[in-house]
Amino acid sequence: MIDIHAHILPGVDDGSENMKMSLMMLSMCEDYGTKGIIATPHANIPGEFENYLGPDLLELMSALEEEKDLAGINVDIYRGMEIFATEDMPSLLEKGKLLTLNGTSYFLTEFAFGEDPDFCRKVLRECTAMGLKPIIAHPERYYFIQDDPRTAYDWCISGYGLQINKGSVMGAFGKRVQDTADLLISHGLAACVASDAHSHIERNTRMDRTAGYLARTYGEEFADLLLFKNPMRILEGKGLYGYEPIPVY
Repeated sequence: MIDIHAHILPGVDDGSENMKMSLMMLSMCEDYGTKGIIATPHANIPGEFENYLGPDLLELMSALEEEKDLAGINVDIYRGMEIFATEDMPSLLEKGKLLTLNGTSYFLTEFAFGEDPDFCRKVLRECTAMGLKPIIAHPERYYFIQDDPRTAYDWCISGYGLQINKGSVMGAFGKRVQDTADLLISHGLAACVASDAHSHIERNTRMDRTAGYLARTYGEEFADLLLFKNPMRILEGKGLYGYEPIPVY
């Protein structure tokens, strides 16, 4: 498995608190079958977690990679960010202030749960006009998707990747979120499932139980698509695989 969304970088957001916790999260990856993981600290959240690209952030990323190697943990770490969508997100990406996923044209973005869908449409179009490819974090948790999943269908047919949280699939965020996650996956709208891990305890990096659930519920081929094939293609900057998306009403 490859996990494209995890808050494993220590001390920069509401994820890992320190290097020890980060290494525990990475050890859990190795123990339960995750071979690669993208460090995606929250970024571009004004006044909270800005984390714009600079020497301090790059040094911390390098330090995590070095400590992982010293600990003998056999998990590959890739670089990225979970970018909060703002009006100036496209220009910040263009200026190199925000990281894409593993240096590809893919970038991971999130919206406020109660965001205006028209704003989402506008900012995503601006980014795609620059040649970038959005991966939208946990759409199942957005109220406007729960209320009207047709927006998720529009995103999918526009070529945007939809990343579902493992916790959503397993019911950790409540039935409405779980039902929305199931709808998006069963209608062929999801590109991948990731941990969105924030610690080694709650919301952790363990993905094997989710893999088993996905295989039992949707079939092994679809589970492999969501947990390995598409995440690998994101790392490589290649086009996403998928099934014919089914419209939602």
